[in-house]
Amino acid sequence: MQTIFIEATQKETKFNWGKFMVARWTAHEWQRISQIGHTRLLSEVGWTPNHIMVTDLQTGEGIIVKPGGFALADLEKHKVWVCPMFEPFLTWLYTQDLSDLDKLPSLVELDTQEAAMYGYRRAGSPNCPKCGK
Repeated sequence: MQTIFIEATQKETKFNWGKFMVARWTAHEWQRISQIGHTRLLSEVGWTPNHIMVTDLQTGEGIIVKPGGFALADLEKHKVWVCPMFEPFLTWLYTQDLSDLDKLPSLVELDTQEAAMYGYRRAGSPNCPKCGK
């Protein structure tokens, strides 16, 4: 798995400081064959090479997303516990060229007024779209 770390803060106030890991599966993971289904595991469960994993290093929670979507909707869908900078960071990340993660900056200053003393869990929908719980 290819991983990078990116820190994010506000341009003006620098009040909040987000710490994120962005990851993408490499050829090694894509070759993994399921012991049950006998097919390529990541493809079998619906992931594509366009999907990335974004983890909030402060909370330890993250999501797998296909960039280009709507950050707010992705966060509400997964109900992850995030720092206040996660949504602005994810919105910014969706606008970047993600073909080579190593070309992304290690620090971004985002033009956002988002500020809070603590992280929070997104409300999200009451049911998991896959299992219904």
